[in-house]
Amino acid sequence: MKSFLLIGLGRFGRHIAVKLNELGHEIMAVDQSEERINSIMPYVTNAQIGDSTNEDFMRSLGVTNYDVCIVAIGDNFQSSLETTSLLKEMGAKLVVARATRDVHEKFLLRNGADKVVYPEKQLGRWTAIRYSSDRIFDYIELGKDYSIFEVAVPDSWADKSIFEINARRLYNINILAIKKDDKMILATDSKFVLDKDATMLVLGTTTNIQKCFNL
Repeated sequence: MKSFLLIGLGRFGRHIAVKLNELGHEIMAVDQSEERINSIMPYVTNAQIGDSTNEDFMRSLGVTNYDVCIVAIGDNFQSSLETTSLLKEMGAKLVVARATRDVHEKFLLRNGADKVVYPEKQLGRWTAIRYSSDRIFDYIELGKDYSIFEVAVPDSWADKSIFEINARRLYNINILAIKKDDKMILATDSKFVLDKDATMLVLGTTTNIQKCFNL
């Protein structure tokens, strides 16, 4: 279990709070809106109404006590930037800030953010790739070059074992798992035979995966 300081309770911040609550973490939520604070109370450990650009208020929160500080402010970049900088100056262990434009991402990183999340950009990339082919069922980007794709089993691979397909040597990709009927089977047995109605989780460079499956 980790402790989180979550600043900004718009739609993005609220989704973070709800999910962190599901995962069993401790959450201190901060926003200037009393309405937002009241609505988030069932999902957080504690919450306070306050201005995150106010140094005295921020010091009262004890920012060094939290494992992660998340700046989820999306409607006021100046406040987001000041809050991010203030958190780092006060010794926050890990500061994650939200960007809504490319230039925001650069400034946040220069002014104290350890990590920047850019939801619109990241979700836009995911949506474009996910729906670019009917054979893609999910997609996770791992850094600049590598990805995990969930793809349909090609007709030419159906009823063949993982050993027979030999995807690692022939295509430079790794079959990680097989999914069928909402069940996941790790691809640890090379004798496992692929079903034409299943999907696969494959790991490799995005280029190699797209080339292998004609995506």
